[in-house]
Amino acid sequence: DSEKAARNHQQGSSMSVYSMTGYAGVQQSAPQSPAGPESRSTPVQRLGLEIRSVNSRFLDLSLRLPDELRQHEPALRELITRHIKRGKVEVRAAIDAGSASAVTEPSPRLLQRLNAVQDNVRAWLPDATPLSVADVIRLSSTESTPASDPWQDLLPLAERAVTALLEAREREGARLASMLMDRLGQLKQLGLRAVPLVPQLVAAQQARFLERWREAMALTDGTTLPEGAQDRALTEATAFAIRIDVAEELTRLNSHLDEIERLVGKGGEIGKRLDFLIQELHREANTLGSKSATLEMTRISVDMKVLIEQMREQVQNIE
Repeated sequence: DSEKAARNHQQGSSMSVYSMTGYAGVQQSAPQSPAGPESRSTPVQRLGLEIRSVNSRFLDLSLRLPDELRQHEPALRELITRHIKRGKVEVRAAIDAGSASAVTEPSPRLLQRLNAVQDNVRAWLPDATPLSVADVIRLSSTESTPASDPWQDLLPLAERAVTALLEAREREGARLASMLMDRLGQLKQLGLRAVPLVPQLVAAQQARFLERWREAMALTDGTTLPEGAQDRALTEATAFAIRIDVAEELTRLNSHLDEIERLVGKGGEIGKRLDFLIQELHREANTLGSKSATLEMTRISVDMKVLIEQMREQVQNIE
């Protein structure tokens, strides 16, 4: 299952968007060796493994392992870096002694051996301190400790944790993708509202210029304006149209929106590309605001920047 999830993350990225935020936790008991003649029971230990990840520009991996697991650190790093490309990832492992914290009762045979060894030592060293109860319990625990590594199956456990983390990141990525698509739709609607505003503003500006010309010439409504005045009005309107023309900005904005929509549909490692496109969207929205000659266009620009900022915050969490 872990290998299948990894393949889906790497090869099946055309179907999923992955967040860099996720959490997974797994547990497993250490395999028990057969009870030997020296003890009546073998303590059961449990290993807990947690993986947390948040957004980061690159892969920032930190492992916090107990001393018993230090030898597995290189393999754990290789496993995680193989499946996760971006994010601040923290791996924590802790060994729960469980019943190992209870006193292990030594077997009669072990007690006989310890007594024989003590008698032998005191025969040569009469002043040697006798074994205490604590000494006997400590030696009994040492005898029951398995010689082999009880966590040799740590990597399969880590694969389960990585699989669960990828699934969590995929679920969060689906939520982010849905939010982005909603904001894309709202931005496109705002763009459509802005398109007819420029011709309307140009016509209104030309009418205002002609009205001012009539007032200056003290002409009546029935008097025909001089041809020069009409030419001047047309020139003024043309210059005004050039200053407030946002057709190129709207074209580029729609192009960026289409590219974002394509990337979200494709999925995979798209976070850095999306971040760049969000910066471009913000630039176009700012230009719309700077060229605004009407309150309606200013409102559209402000609404666009609010939506783009919401997208920017979420895009930073996408792998």
